[in-house]
Amino acid sequence: MIGPTEHYYGDGESRLCYFEWGDPDGQVILLLHATGFHARCWDRVVEALPAGYRIIAVDHLGHGRSSKPKSLADWTKAVPPLIELVNGLDLQDIIGVGHSMGGHCLVQMASTIGQRFERLVLIDPVIMDPTYYSGSVRADEVDISAHPVSRRRPIWESPETMFDRLKDHPSYAIWQPDVLMDYCRYGLLPVPDDGGFELACRPALEASIYLGSMISDPYPAVFRVSNPVTILRAPTGFRENPMDFTLSPTWPELVNAFSDARDIYVSDLTHFMPMQAPGRIAEYIVDNPKAA
Repeated sequence: MIGPTEHYYGDGESRLCYFEWGDPDGQVILLLHATGFHARCWDRVVEALPAGYRIIAVDHLGHGRSSKPKSLADWTKAVPPLIELVNGLDLQDIIGVGHSMGGHCLVQMASTIGQRFERLVLIDPVIMDPTYYSGSVRADEVDISAHPVSRRRPIWESPETMFDRLKDHPSYAIWQPDVLMDYCRYGLLPVPDDGGFELACRPALEASIYLGSMISDPYPAVFRVSNPVTILRAPTGFRENPMDFTLSPTWPELVNAFSDARDIYVSDLTHFMPMQAPGRIAEYIVDNPKAA
C-alpha cells in the first residue's frame, strides 16, 4: 500500500495530526494507538490490510505531531478532539480499532457517537476490573514525578540510536524489528537548532497517562455502547506486576459488560500484540462475525 498522506484537524490545544491511506471512497478503518506511541506504529498493520479501505490513524493529544498538553491524567480529555475529527470529516460506517489507551478512548467515542461506527475492535483496551475505579484520586492530585516513565531518556541523537538502545530491552525485543524502527523513526521530533531529537510523547505526559489509568471510570461508557465489539486479550498478570507492560491489564470478564461482544484470548501474544503480529491483527480487524 502506498505511504500515507499527513493531515491536521482542529486548532490550538485540540489540534490533531492524522495519517490516511487507501481508497478515499472505501469503508473507514479508524486506528487509535496506545499510550506513548503514535499513529505510525500502525504502518505494518496497514500494509497487511486488504485493498479497498480508507484507513485513518490518529496521533492522540500529547503524542506524535498532535498538540501537547501538560497532562492527560484524565483520559476523557483525549476524547473530545477525536469526536470532533470524526464529526468534522463526516466519517460513517467506521470499523473502530483501538489498542490499549486507544481502545479505552474508542469506547468513550462509541458511547457518544455510536451511530457513526459499524463495530469496534478493542486490542487489550486497558479497561480493568470495575473495583479499580475507586474515584479516590483526582487528576489534579497525580504526582507525575512519582512514576518511573517520567524519567525516560527524552533526547536522542537519531532514530537509529534509539532503536539500537531499545531492541534488546525485554519489552521491545518481542516486537518485529520494522515496527520498532517505525516507533523510533516517527516517535521523535527534531530539536530546533540542536541537531538532535526529542520524544514526541514527553516522558512527563506519558507518566501522567499511566498514573491516570484508574481515574477515568470507563464503565458508564461501556454500558452505553450498542455496537458489536471484538475484544482481543493477552495473558493477564498486570495487577501483580504493574510495571510489566507486556501483561494484559484488561478485565477477563469485560466481554460481559457490553451488550454485544465477543472475547478472543490470544494466548501466544502480549499486550503489544500489534507490534508482534501485525498481519494477524489485520485479519482480526477485517473479520466481521456478523457477516459470517
